[in-house]
Parts: sequence; C-alpha cells; structure tokens
Amino acid sequence: MRPTRTAVLLTAGLVTLLGIPAATAADAPDSLYVNNQDGSNCSDSGPGSQAMPFCTISAAAKVVAPGQTVRIKPGKSYDEAVTIDRSGEPGKPIGFVVDAEGLPLRVGLRSGRGMTISGASHVVVRGITVAAPLQVGRSSDVELDRILAGAGRDVAGGNGVVVGEGSADVRITRSTLQGVRIDGGSRNTVLARNLISGISASALGITDAPGTVVTNNTLRGYCSATLALGGNSTGSAAFNNVLITSARTSYCTSDGARNPFLVAQSATAGTRADYNLVAGNAGAEPAYSWSGTPYKDPAAFQAGTGQGAHDILTPSSEGGGTMDGSPTIDSADPTAPGVLPTDFSGHPTADDPRVPNTGRNGGYLDRGAYETQDGLSSATMSIDQNWAPVGTKVEVKASSDSKWPSTMSYRVDFGDGTQPVVTQQGNEPQALASHVYGKPGDYVVKVTAVSGVGRTATTEKPAKVTAADKPLAADFTASPVLPTSDSPDEHVPPLTMGLDLKSTVAPWPVQSMLVDFGGEGSGFESRDYNSPGQHTYSAPGEYKVTVKLQDIKGATSTVSKTVRVEYPASGYVATEPFRIVDTRTDLWSLRGGEPWSTRLPAGGSLSGGMTAAVLNVTVTGASEDTHLSVSPDRQDRPATSNVNVRAGGTSSNTVTVPVGSDGSVWFRLNSGEAKLIVDFVGYYQPNIGQRFSPVTPTRLADTRTGTAGALAGGQTRTVKVAGVGGIPADATAVALNLTGTGATSDTHVIAYPDPAKRPVTSNLNPEPGKDKSNQAIVPVGPNGTITLYNNAGSTHLVVDAVGYYGKDGKALFTPIVPKRLGDTRTTGKLAPGATTTVAGLPAGAVGAVLNVTATETSAAGFLTVHGYGSARTDASSLNTLPGLTVPNHVTTPVGDGKVSVFNSWGGSNHVITDLLGYFTESR
Repeated sequence: MRPTRTAVLLTAGLVTLLGIPAATAADAPDSLYVNNQDGSNCSDSGPGSQAMPFCTISAAAKVVAPGQTVRIKPGKSYDEAVTIDRSGEPGKPIGFVVDAEGLPLRVGLRSGRGMTISGASHVVVRGITVAAPLQVGRSSDVELDRILAGAGRDVAGGNGVVVGEGSADVRITRSTLQGVRIDGGSRNTVLARNLISGISASALGITDAPGTVVTNNTLRGYCSATLALGGNSTGSAAFNNVLITSARTSYCTSDGARNPFLVAQSATAGTRADYNLVAGNAGAEPAYSWSGTPYKDPAAFQAGTGQGAHDILTPSSEGGGTMDGSPTIDSADPTAPGVLPTDFSGHPTADDPRVPNTGRNGGYLDRGAYETQDGLSSATMSIDQNWAPVGTKVEVKASSDSKWPSTMSYRVDFGDGTQPVVTQQGNEPQALASHVYGKPGDYVVKVTAVSGVGRTATTEKPAKVTAADKPLAADFTASPVLPTSDSPDEHVPPLTMGLDLKSTVAPWPVQSMLVDFGGEGSGFESRDYNSPGQHTYSAPGEYKVTVKLQDIKGATSTVSKTVRVEYPASGYVATEPFRIVDTRTDLWSLRGGEPWSTRLPAGGSLSGGMTAAVLNVTVTGASEDTHLSVSPDRQDRPATSNVNVRAGGTSSNTVTVPVGSDGSVWFRLNSGEAKLIVDFVGYYQPNIGQRFSPVTPTRLADTRTGTAGALAGGQTRTVKVAGVGGIPADATAVALNLTGTGATSDTHVIAYPDPAKRPVTSNLNPEPGKDKSNQAIVPVGPNGTITLYNNAGSTHLVVDAVGYYGKDGKALFTPIVPKRLGDTRTTGKLAPGATTTVAGLPAGAVGAVLNVTATETSAAGFLTVHGYGSARTDASSLNTLPGLTVPNHVTTPVGDGKVSVFNSWGGSNHVITDLLGYFTESR
C-alpha cells in the first residue's frame, strides 16, 4: 500500500534524529558470495548467498553496495573479464576478496581475462590473480592487496597493473606484479612491500603521476631502467627499496637506459629518495640518472643531488634479502611515507639483535619487500625430574629454533593449576623454570616459546608425580592383542599377549625391566618399562610370567603370575575359494615323517590378522595306506589325523586349523609319499566377520529324487541354500555336508557361489562304488543359491545344511589345538542303529567343529552327528565303507556340552571324535 504522509515524515525524522536510515525493508547482507565450483548451486540471478552464490564475479560487481564484501571461492578459474564501476562510501568500501582461510590463496581469472576498475571509489580488491592487465582509471581510494598480475600476451613489454586517467589515492601492497605503469595524471599512488619485475619496459614506470610513493619494494629490471620517473611526477618519494638490474635477455631489442634508478628533469621538483639498495647493475650505465646526469654510486649521487645519503650499492643481488649478513636488515627508514606494519608475507617488523640498527633514528625496519624474522617454528624442552615423588624440585629447560635466542621468553605451565612461570633465555643456551608439585598425579608440562614480535611455538611433555611414602612394587596384567581391522598390512599373530604395568607402584623411574614369559626354552629378556610390548606364544596354555624391576635408586621388585593364553572368539570371513598348494604341478611329493609348512595367503585382499583358516585338503597318489595331519606348528607325532587315504587313492576333507605365529600351517604325512592339494576356503578373525548359527541338519537337495537325476560330467546344478531350511535369506555363507553316491567314474565336485566364476578347486572326490562325503563352507551366491559342478562321469549328490553365517548369526568360533574327545576303540565298537554320546565340550558351547573318523567298518553305512538331546534327522555326516578309514569335518549343534553320534543300520564302526573348535554366543 502507498505510505501515508505521516509515515514519510516519521521516517525522515528518524534519519535526522538517529543519523542512520530507518530500515523499511530487510537490511542488505554484509557479504555476497561467488562460487563457480561444481556442486555450488550457483546462479547469477540468485541472491548471492552462501546457499545460492553467484556464478560470476561480474554478477556480484553489478549489485554490490557500500559496506558489502564480495567473497569469491578459489579453485576453478573464472572465465570472465571483470569490470568494477560501483563505489563504496567513506568508511564503507566495497570489497572483492578471496573466500578462504589460512594460506593467502588467490582467485584466478582465466588467461587473457583482466580486471578493470573504472570510475569507482572506496574499493578494496584482495587475493586476485590475473594474466592480463589489472587497470585502474578515473577512480579514487582504491586498495589492491595480494595481487598476482601478469602482462598477458605482451609478456616482454606489457604491464600487469596500470593506474591512470587521473586516478587518486590508489594503494598497491604485498603483490607480485609483472611491470607496473602509473601515468595519466594519477595522484598520490602508493606502492609498498611489492615484488615487481619488468622485461622490456621498466619494472615500475611513473609518468605524469605527481605524489607517487614507492616504499619497501623489491624491483627487478632487465632491458630498461628498473625504477623510472618521468613527465610531471613531481613530489614523489622512493624509500627503502631494493633495485636489481639483471643481465640483458633475448627480449631486450633496444639499447635504452638501464639505470637502476632514473628520474627525468621534469620529475625532480620535490621528489625525494633515500635508504634504497641498488644491486647488480649488469650494464655500463651508472646506478643513478637524475635530471639527465649520471651518478655512479651513492656518494656521487648525494654530492650532486642531496639525495640518497643512506643508499647502499652492491655489485650483485647475492647476499641480499633476509639471509644473515644482508645489508638490507635493520637499515631502512621507518618514518618514510607509505611504510606498512607488515611485509610481503604478512610478517611484522622485527629487530635482529645480532645486527646494529642503522636505520633512521636507530630504526630496525628492513629494506625491500621482505622483513627478516627469527625463524621460530618449534620449541624444545627437557624435564630433569619427569618422574619423582611429591616434594621433589622439578626443573624445566626450554629452548627453540629461533635465530635470535636472546629475544625469546618462555611460558611454562606445569599442568597442576598453578600460575605459569615466565622466564627469559637471554644469553644462556636455555631458559630455566622450576616447580614443586603438591600432590601425586600424571601431569602435562606445556612450554610456549614467545618471540620478540609475538610469534609462538609450543611443546609439551608428561610429568609423573608419585606418592612419597610407597616403595617399588612390581605388578602387571596380561591381555590378548587382537587385530582391529581386516587390513592386509596389520599382521597380528594369534596367541599374542600384551603386558600392562600401570598397576605397578614406582616412586622413581624404572631403569631396568626383565621379563620371563614362561614356556619351553624361555628365559629373561630385557624390555622397556614404558613400552613393554607383547609376546607371541607357540601354543595355547597356562604360562608363568615373571617381571623383575629396578628403579634409578637401586630398589628392586619381582612379581610372578600365571597367564592363560588361548585363541580368541572370532567371526567368519567367507572368500571365493582358491588353490594355494598343488604339488602335482610343482613335481614333488610329501614324504612320511617330514613335516612341511606353507604360509597362508595373508595380504592382497586377505587380512593379516586371521586366527584360523578353513581349508579343503586333498591327498592323492599315495604310495601306501596313510593319513595326513594338519596343525598350526610342527608336530612330530600329532594326536589326530585329518585325511585318510588308501594306496593309489584320492581322499579329501575340510580342515579348520589355527594359524601359526608366523602365518603358516603344517602338514605331516604319516608314512609313504603322496601329492598334496590345498584350497583356501575362508578364515576366522576376531572383531570382524560373521557369526555362526547351527541348525538341525536339514536336507536341501538330493539328486536321487525328482526328475533332474544325477549330475553329468561337465555340468552344473544350482541349489537354493538361503531362505530355505531355517537359513535366512541374507545369510552370507552356509555350512553344508556334501555326499556323492552312485559315481560312474573317478571325478571331483566343486561347490561355489557365482555360477559365472568357477574356481580351480575341489570339495568332494567321488569314486565308483563308494559313497563319499565332505563338509564345505560356501559363500551364498546370487538369489540365495550355490552352484555344484561335476567334472567327469555322473554322480548323485546330496546336500545337507548344518548351519549358516550371517548378520543375525549367534555365535563366534574359538579354535583350539585339536583335542580328542572320544575313541570307541577303547570302549567297544558302535553297533548298527546305536548312538554314542561324546562329552567334554566347553560349557556354553552351542556348536562344535569336529573331525569324526570311522574305522574298522564292517559294512557300508553312514554316521549322523547331532546335538545331544535334540531329534536326529535323516541327514548324514559321514559315509562309512568297509575296509576304509574315513574322516570328515563335521559342524554340529551342541547340547549340554555333548554331541550324539548315530550309526546307521549298515554295519558296526569304531568312531573317533576330535574337537577342532567350538561356537559360543559371546558378546
């Protein structure tokens, strides 16, 4: 609605009364944002907010208002030529700055795109990079800071910055520029702390620009005068600059004047010059040309003009700048016009105490763009009593890497809430501070080094303060060291224990620690008390660990404890099966009584922290009836066997075996010779992997029923294993018992997850006239299936599920060194149709991994292993054959610490039951 006359008068009254406009709409924001990076949600028709920034700087330049700052995101170049023609107000400039913290990052315009400030006033531009000229015309009160400007295509003769067309009060500071030209009646331009170079043209050319101030710049010229003033540039000033003239280059096409400092006669009136350093005039021209008269050195220049009384002339630029011994250090005029409080890098003015202050009135400003600094970046400290009883005097010695130690002070905070101690280093090698703690505790002493210009560096160290009335008393705890990830680079051997001595009472530092970890062949070894480390045992068991300590006062203490070492509860990691050993291709045989080991394939895609491996082990081509044992370490006479094979035959079995301390497992053939084939199936590891849930043995497939029939050679069959038989649809792997029957030829069967990726492995070796079984742990493939492949002939296959691994699995697996639980050879054969109970499983076990062996069988049949007290199903765990010793890897539920073994109605058997590990529902 249209405002009333009363409202208009009220608004006018507020302006008069308060001195500010009365807001009739939302106030303009302090900042506008520009961001052309991918994903920035930018729009040139948007509000220019952080949520929707402008895409171009030009869009912001068209709407920026007095007091607003345009914040430009660096990174991607802006493909635009920018013109700034809007103005701020006194005290309310408009700004264009880089939107980044930390390093002096810059915003870049694309090559060939420049920036023009035309007809504007009260403007600040900071952190812009241009590869074409930045031009200022018809403008006033303009600040150009931290600019990187090149001349564009005219590299030899161009200028990175041009100020002209009557501009006034333009300030160019802390910038890197290729050529600067000030002309066109510009007035009172100030250039301070810049790095400026020129090639064909002067590094800094000033023409018809009265009142120009050139202070504390480093200028380098090649083909023309380095700093040249001409035309009506009267009343100008050149102070504290470093002027370097280098040797001619191929760009130099004329023989123009190459004086480092040239002032034409028309520019001399009121122009002053002093405290400059002229370095490296490589030509025949003298250092100065003033009103057409050459002067070879500062003395002649002062005698002829009255200028340059404190100038310095050096033969080259070597040794100049901020390096030690440079004549530029502490020798400038701090009262010169245009002096800035910080240098090109933003460092403050600093007084080098090693150098006399030869600047005006004893000043210590440096010449050129840079100010020398003390180089402080780090502090160091030592504590003479960093571990001592209450009441002991603690002394801290502090120092730093400052080149000027005499200017350093140190603030020492002893970390107990008392007031920090401030101390000076002076001419000493270190600063000292002392303190007496009032109560025991672990403290952190923090030292802050402070330079003469306020620059700081910190360091800290611990201090241990103990009770004064307690003697040395050794104590420790030992706990398993477990892997924390499945990284191949993190190798943590099983059965590794770590020592922790935090419970030790030690009033003074412990200087000697001896540890006997117990076990065969053990003895005392020296350890670091502050980092006692860990020890890897070769086998589970109970070990007597003894720790002996001695402190710096000579007191001693010894403690012994019994430490139980066992394999940790672990989750299962299923892998695509792959072959790791095949002696048939290596043309050698395993020999009886000669244990042989192989390192498991940790690294690559497998973890370095596995505690047990699941392998499918096949023995073939045996020279006599024999058996094979697999163990984590070398055993001359293993208590159990894993694979039994007849002369000339082939037999396989799944083996779950703990991993040795060096990542190996051992294979020992009892007698004769045979070929060995080992396939890697998966592994167990603490802190990762899936938990296991046992199920009552459930038949998932039987080719003897249905219409598909036996599996022919070279053919595959898909079996649904997840989402059926009590196995959830999201199970990651299934434990199965595979049985082959009715084989028409010797063959092998592979069970694998992906039908498109059949591995070169095997799980079962059927033979004509023999029912053979083997357990397999198979990752679940597409749509909850696995694939079965038969190599030759045809065979019927029976698939019984005994458990699964998955996200909702219940139990973790604890491997053990194989332990015999039952052997009917000492109690009598198991008759047909009879059941024997095997006890001795750990309390709380919900499942077990067994190696069950049938021997001295009188007729073909099968064994079924199931949880004690649970109903038996028709699923088989092992197929028995007369005259053969048949082992099989069995995973089964457990009831009340026991399992039941049922013998079918075929014939009597001796049954041997070995425990390989067990499952518990641990948290």
